[in-house]
Amino acid sequence: MRDPRFDPLFEPIKIGPVTAPNRFYQVPHCSGMGYQRPQMMAAMRGVKAEGGWGVVCTEYCSIHPSSDDMPFPHASLWGDDDVRNLRLMTDAVHEHGALAGVELWYAGHRAANMYSRELAFSVDSLPNTALVGMPVQSQAMTRADIGTYRAWHNAAAKRAVDAGFDIVYVYANHGYLLNDFLSPSLNTRCDEYGGAAINRVRLVREIIEQTLETVGHRCAVAVRYSVPAEIESDPDELFEMFETIAELPDLWDITVTDYKLEMGSSRFVKEASNQAAVAKIKSLTTKPVVSVGRFTSPDTMLSQIKKGIQDFIGAARPSIADPFLPSKIDQGRIDDIRECIGCNICYAYDTLGSPIRCTQNPTMGEEWRRGWHPDRVPPKHADETVLVIGSGPAGLEAACTLGHRGYSVILAEADTELGGRINSESRLPGLSEWARVRDWRLGQIAKLSNIEVYPDNHLDAPAVLELGMQHVIIATGAKWRSDGVGRWRSTAFEGWDLPNVISVDQILSGHVPEASVVIFDDDHYYMASAIALKLRAEGIDVTLVTPQGRAGGWSYYTQEQHQTLKAMYDAGIEIVTDRGLTYFKPNNIGLECVFSGSESDIAAAYLIPVTARIPSAELWFELESRAETFHANGGLTIQRIGDCAAPGIIASAVYAGHKAARELGLDIKDQLEIKQDRVVVNTT
Repeated sequence: MRDPRFDPLFEPIKIGPVTAPNRFYQVPHCSGMGYQRPQMMAAMRGVKAEGGWGVVCTEYCSIHPSSDDMPFPHASLWGDDDVRNLRLMTDAVHEHGALAGVELWYAGHRAANMYSRELAFSVDSLPNTALVGMPVQSQAMTRADIGTYRAWHNAAAKRAVDAGFDIVYVYANHGYLLNDFLSPSLNTRCDEYGGAAINRVRLVREIIEQTLETVGHRCAVAVRYSVPAEIESDPDELFEMFETIAELPDLWDITVTDYKLEMGSSRFVKEASNQAAVAKIKSLTTKPVVSVGRFTSPDTMLSQIKKGIQDFIGAARPSIADPFLPSKIDQGRIDDIRECIGCNICYAYDTLGSPIRCTQNPTMGEEWRRGWHPDRVPPKHADETVLVIGSGPAGLEAACTLGHRGYSVILAEADTELGGRINSESRLPGLSEWARVRDWRLGQIAKLSNIEVYPDNHLDAPAVLELGMQHVIIATGAKWRSDGVGRWRSTAFEGWDLPNVISVDQILSGHVPEASVVIFDDDHYYMASAIALKLRAEGIDVTLVTPQGRAGGWSYYTQEQHQTLKAMYDAGIEIVTDRGLTYFKPNNIGLECVFSGSESDIAAAYLIPVTARIPSAELWFELESRAETFHANGGLTIQRIGDCAAPGIIASAVYAGHKAARELGLDIKDQLEIKQDRVVVNTT
């Protein structure tokens, strides 16, 4: 039963001609599905509505072929086929009593149009700034072009009504077309759409008024708008322009102008960090306001409503981590909420042009394709026993899911503390929220009487065979290499076995070098920078060397590379790029230019290679060699999962644990069956 103090979160609220059933609002967010995978997208959004989100929106939805973001699969409303595809989503959302919103999008100079080959309209002829960064420019809009754009937007709004949407967005931020008109630096026009703030906001006003006239009888009109996080400084006059249109739309969806703050990872941006700017906007309008803040705490959500900072609790990432977050608050199941850890893996996979996934929620993206539900698993297929060895992210997820299915489970862990890699990695600078991966699963396991947990139990093959369990899942993780083998090197470097070469695992276990350190980063994600910042905070001189042109290359996709580099430079960490590691000698480390092959060296007392990992699969190989004995004693299956099978990111380990547990008892055909959301050509 719901705690009555959370009642304000469940109050209906009117948005123009429609009414949201509660204050939980899934703002537009990318899915990596869009027009390419409409059934996946519809099922994913529908599950959120089932989970209690009162409003569920699309990702950015293109209104015309000249706003094409290929290779990234945005939604689209170009014609009748798109209307039919998006009707799948609105039907799925309406089935559970929620409102469906669509974010009409025109990219302007940020559209590369690699699919459509159309010219992109923009406020001026500007270089393309799409993620792929094509060497092309946009076409400066004439007054006639502005009229054409207005007609395109209006036609898309009408199609949105046909598709069954309840909320239609005017999209005026994130550096797209309407945002460019607001910008004094980009909008240098000399006509009635440029110059003074009142002119720069003119096109936004016209689109709002036009959209209200076209769909306002049926749909609410929302506007997505950005303001500076530092409200005392507004060089772009965004607050001034806002006041001139503050009462026009039915709803304001507010973000901050710095995307690194809006979409910041938990390493650098904490919950509700940008709410001063939202509160300022709320004071300037009587219309409902929604904003995000990576809200994971029901108490923080409640405070936003009670303090009058905003009217809706906007969410993207928290709704991905737990689509049933609202329902769990409503049912008094707050400790069952899978809180977002702010790792931005969801964002990374969309940025890579693929369906999003989630570290906390392994079912994200699999709702239609595999039929996985985030809050329900099928019952056990038989009264059989399962031994899970290892309590890292893969082992914990496997044990937790198997327990929910009803199996009798033993979870054995060699260490005294459960959690595996999560324990040490969450102690690194900025990564404390990652402990939620461990803590949520331990909380679930503690509620299940059919799971027995045995920490400080190192099992070898004879011990496993003696237990006589019918299924054995091995999740014993991986160890970091110290020989430099990775992407850049395929063989060990000279001197890798000297005492002052320190492994990542030694650092994670608390070892602190006594003098200057070189970190060789051939992993290109968070580990090297996190270790560098940890050691620098302890007074160690640190140099980070990488064969890439910029440190932490993969962290670009998680929207944290910029802040990571800033943090390292601010801490006084020297960064050397485009250099590979060749040797280690006492107080001397050899480097090689990845382009010219020219050699150089750098002085340091210690070397930490952050390269590849080796699966800790010795137990699996030992059991495989005794498979005949295992089966003769009633054993059925042995499998290895997670880093023990193939080292990867934590999200991959959690997914592996969930997949192994959910598919236990299925025949191989059912395990391999994945529905494909694609165009099927009819040749008849």
